[in-house]
Amino acid sequence: MSHYQILGILLAYFGVLIVISWLSGKNTDATSFYTGNKKSPWFLVAFGMIGASLSGVTFLSVPGWVANTHFGYMQTVLGYMVGYLIIAQVLIPLYYTKNLTSIYTYLETRFGMVSYKTGAAYFLISRIIGASFRLFLVAGVLHSVVFAPFNIPYWGAVAITILLIFTYTAKSGIKTVVYTDALQTFFLVTAVILTIVFIVQQLDWSIAETVSNLMADPNTQIFHFEGNGANVFWKQFLGGAFIALAMTGLDQDMMQKNLSIKNIRGAQKNIYIQMVMFIVVNIIFLSLGALLYQYVDIMGITGVQKSDQLFTTIAMQHATPVVGIFFIVGLVAAAYSSADSALTALTTSFCVDFLGFERTKPTNITMRRIVHIGFAVILFFTILLFNNLNDGAVIKELFRAAGFTYGPLLGLFSFGILTRRRVQDKYVLAITLFSIGLTAIYFYGMPKIIEGFEPGFELIIINGGISFVLLWANSIFTPQHTN
Repeated sequence: MSHYQILGILLAYFGVLIVISWLSGKNTDATSFYTGNKKSPWFLVAFGMIGASLSGVTFLSVPGWVANTHFGYMQTVLGYMVGYLIIAQVLIPLYYTKNLTSIYTYLETRFGMVSYKTGAAYFLISRIIGASFRLFLVAGVLHSVVFAPFNIPYWGAVAITILLIFTYTAKSGIKTVVYTDALQTFFLVTAVILTIVFIVQQLDWSIAETVSNLMADPNTQIFHFEGNGANVFWKQFLGGAFIALAMTGLDQDMMQKNLSIKNIRGAQKNIYIQMVMFIVVNIIFLSLGALLYQYVDIMGITGVQKSDQLFTTIAMQHATPVVGIFFIVGLVAAAYSSADSALTALTTSFCVDFLGFERTKPTNITMRRIVHIGFAVILFFTILLFNNLNDGAVIKELFRAAGFTYGPLLGLFSFGILTRRRVQDKYVLAITLFSIGLTAIYFYGMPKIIEGFEPGFELIIINGGISFVLLWANSIFTPQHTN
């Protein structure tokens, strides 16, 4: 496949996204960007959220990660199911009952303005980190495969990627993202399935032989109960439950799509369907990883230096042109499916939570577009920074960062929902910063105290738990209203 053919495929794909943006942008008003006019089909949201949840991190990192952690990631996925149930039964009704555009408005009504601004600020930091981690990996592959042959530097590839995302989200925001994410999820999953089909055909295995070889492969071990490493069951499962709760239920990016659905029942159905699809899709991704390593061993393929490069190497250098085409489209879809909604949510949160849109001020479309551009620029420079700092599997770095930045959100929301106690609002920012500091001490100190200990997904639990305890301690010295 020539570089010009690849470029033509990308232009055609981007053309489809522009058409979708144009069609979904009809009959929009000033609030369509934020709420989608509460008309998003729940089944499209459910399907599209799979792609947004997986992103380029899963697309490239998880298959290569199998060699080190086996199918241990499924322990985390099973934990996600617990988090999703809490989201469907507790958070969705809360958000709909209060008719929230930004979910962090809840913190103002529950605690006060400082808590509200603190929660929104942590989301902005968390989502900038998460979206940048996801995008920089994909941008690197796109640069080497598409842009480098045309002598376009890495920063140019990143700039083009973000510019394209900005172009089709600038007008209608979440109203467009719901449809583009569904399309991109389709291409992302199709690319993985076609690669699996190619490997199985090349190895001349039947379906029964494929299943048998996967079951006999040590890399497909799911449960790990021994040791103190990051892959042990209790860390993965409990961490997964709280990561889903925080990174989906307390994340404006993910919940904005749910809140664009007409009613609570539709939003809850979206979560339940997403739960089932998420298990199936992750099994497919992990199976691809195991099959990729088997294929490399049997075929004697060498030269893959990083686990993140495994899928790319096989799809682009050894597979059929059809697989290569869908890999490129799937890779772009993986990048766009998380970044487009992230850029939209960052703009929404800043406009509503910090500029007061839909609260004390009317929606200003010009200012919203300036904010949209501003966050696109921030993502651009953050990606360039991460490109210089990358060290290891990207998905580990993503969740490590999330353990520090989403923990205070988890503590704030859980304290607000599970108790009726008041706190001194002016101290909330200091409390959350202190919690992050204590979590950092745990992260760096425990491996020195316990031999073989490796911090994992439990970071978000510890961080959120510390925040909760400190908020409770603060409430002791706060006058409580009595009925």
